[in-house]
Amino acid sequence: MSELGSGFWEELRERSEAVEPGAVLVTPVSGRQFTVESTYADHVAVRFRDGGEERRLWREQFEVFARRLDEGPVAVAELPPGVEPYAVLVSLLEGYVADGETLARASDAEPDEGGELGGSPYLVPPEEARTRPERLHDDALLLSDLLERLDAADPASLDTDSLTDLYVLLSDVQHGSDRLRQSSRDPLLGRLGPGQELHGRFGTVRRTTRERRRPKDDETVLDALDRHGIPHEWVLGIDPDRLDVVLAVTDVTEDEVYDVDEQVYVQKTGVDEGEKYSRLRGLADRIDRLEGAEREDLREELTDLEARLDEALSA
Repeated sequence: MSELGSGFWEELRERSEAVEPGAVLVTPVSGRQFTVESTYADHVAVRFRDGGEERRLWREQFEVFARRLDEGPVAVAELPPGVEPYAVLVSLLEGYVADGETLARASDAEPDEGGELGGSPYLVPPEEARTRPERLHDDALLLSDLLERLDAADPASLDTDSLTDLYVLLSDVQHGSDRLRQSSRDPLLGRLGPGQELHGRFGTVRRTTRERRRPKDDETVLDALDRHGIPHEWVLGIDPDRLDVVLAVTDVTEDEVYDVDEQVYVQKTGVDEGEKYSRLRGLADRIDRLEGAEREDLREELTDLEARLDEALSA
């Protein structure tokens, strides 16, 4: 076995197995997410998340690709789909560098602005690898845990940190659920006929049609008014965009042409996904540590809650 085949392969197996649980690897051109299932003496088994496809990446092909990199950098955009996962795993190795545009041996790569060669840009950490439904599920779980520990019925009584966390999680759940609601709308419309209703366990939906009007182009509108003898002045108004231009280039002041109402509100400016993910792992570990009887009590509590929900909905 060549020196490349021995040391190269062992490092590749070690780095592939060291990928943090929950993290994913992303192919640079097709954008497919995959995880490393296991490594063997002659191949690495990976699984793509978009369809559950499992694929074997062979040792000999890794060595062929590595020898190609010995000749010089490879343009990422030119990678065939079948080669992409090989390139992604090679980018994990210490002796190779990917900058998003090329993959190269470290000796052929340019240092970044900090003077150091960076890691793989195709490795996505667990807190960023979740799908939209997974993010919503996790945020809802964190919110549920927080609501159990806080008196959210009296927000003014909460300490500042808890009140901030409550606001951030409520905001994340609201936005996440709204985006997911919109993505489920089109499939539902395809199953709903005019005036039809669909009934689920938790509620009912129906197809509704609303009309939204917007003016035709100015020439068409003014011609229609002329045909009916209506003065143009009846419909002409102030164009805010043009008014802003006037404010920018003349001495007219804002308070001369605008009534300004100041509204004060709270804006979420950042989310610590790493802290949220750490908290989720803590919740999962707590559940794993439950004894058999406690696990059963939790299961009975959830079953009872579901029964009460069904009873309330049927009523």
